[in-house]
Amino acid sequence: MSHDLDLESKKDMSVIDARTGSETPESHLVIDKSEERRLLRKLDWSLLPCLAIMYLCNALDKGNLGNALTDGLDKDLHLVGNQYYLIVMVFYVPLCLCGTPISLWIKRWSAARVLPLMMLGFGSMAMINAAAKNFGELFFIRIILGICESAMLPGVVFYLSSFYTRTELASRIGIFYSAAQISGAFSGLISYGVFQVNSPKIKGWQMLFIIEGGFTIIFATIAFFFLPLRPETHWILTPREKELCRIRILRNSSSVINEKLNVGDAFRPFVQDWRYIIWALLSLGLGVPLAGIGNFLPQIVARLGYNKVKTNLLTVAPNIVGALCVILFTQSSDYFRERSFHITFALLVTMIGFVILGTIDVLSHKAVAYFACFLLSAGSASPSVLTSTWYNNNSPSENKRVVLTAVMVGIANSSGLISSNVFRAQDAPKYIPALSVSAAFGGATALLAFSWGMYMRYENKRRNLAQGVNHTALDVPTEILGKGHADPRFRYFL
Repeated sequence: MSHDLDLESKKDMSVIDARTGSETPESHLVIDKSEERRLLRKLDWSLLPCLAIMYLCNALDKGNLGNALTDGLDKDLHLVGNQYYLIVMVFYVPLCLCGTPISLWIKRWSAARVLPLMMLGFGSMAMINAAAKNFGELFFIRIILGICESAMLPGVVFYLSSFYTRTELASRIGIFYSAAQISGAFSGLISYGVFQVNSPKIKGWQMLFIIEGGFTIIFATIAFFFLPLRPETHWILTPREKELCRIRILRNSSSVINEKLNVGDAFRPFVQDWRYIIWALLSLGLGVPLAGIGNFLPQIVARLGYNKVKTNLLTVAPNIVGALCVILFTQSSDYFRERSFHITFALLVTMIGFVILGTIDVLSHKAVAYFACFLLSAGSASPSVLTSTWYNNNSPSENKRVVLTAVMVGIANSSGLISSNVFRAQDAPKYIPALSVSAAFGGATALLAFSWGMYMRYENKRRNLAQGVNHTALDVPTEILGKGHADPRFRYFL
């Protein structure tokens, strides 16, 4: 018999046994919807604004190099040949390699403590950028910056998955991630203002680094004391709401809450589960157009032939549209409880933008070219959010989820190495090879996402026919899926 959540009757109930995977009565509880909505409002207002500002700082300190270039950073530091592109590229090496070990710290000590400390690191490095005098100094600073920023996205995705269910996660990550898109608009606006200040003592690009890095350091201090370690220690929740959080996560997110970190168990699927190859290919493919736009949108817009001030101003609107589209795609994805078709459509939108820019005479068709910049921003970021959500949705184990997220985000970040190598100085200002490569990766990844989604639909149908049922992923509580895909009751979240 189903019954409403009663805290007093459930307060002694233990979390599911990780060894047996036995089903507890919590799977059959009926949760009061109005109470759940109140809980979600509390979580949204106490977590998302802070996390969004943190990621805004992350994106600003990572992406402001392109704005600085339009103010003559390359000339002031005497960069020659491909040295600027090497500086862009080297950032991605530690970004790819360091995310996984730092994410293990996050599993152990919580993102609420580890990520603000990392913020202090990359905020400091952003400010130190202003003191760089040559290629070697800026090169070294970007390496340290990459280390400090490496775990931000996987850390936040894993952190949010301990508060929200699978059908709520994409829209929340989308709100947080949209800050990365807004950062382009912020950086463009800040650059527009800063670069008009003529100072004999400090360059405009130096002032940009100091302002954005300084804000990061201030906010990191606030976030360290504000964010809760986990739902059961959240200062804003009542005991009843903490219990409701626990039951919701066991039902529709994790097989075990606060699962003890087991490194061997977390990494084992990478050599035993072929599905991880698909996730890796998706992550790599979607990252190429995303990194290209993130690092080189000011240079793409500069093809329109305007001065540096107007060029930076013209990057604002596409970035704002991109942020709105992230929210739109992720809200739609959660509403329809579907990932693959949303990823496919977004990638195709971006691919079309690259094709347009690569095939028209930009100076003769400025309006069309500028419209293509909107297409680039509109579809580039959503696939990253939705793919991160997708493999989290299909990984009930916290151990496996934290490592899977870190490795896949690292692979997506490695796409920046491809992007920074195809946007070459000798191809400026048209960058035709880079536009072609980005379009090809977008189209191929769209095909893979569509095919992977169709396979999941086929496999769910096959399991239903074999068992004589008609179950979806939401019909099977995650607390009984300790074995993941190997459990015959498992259904893919599409």
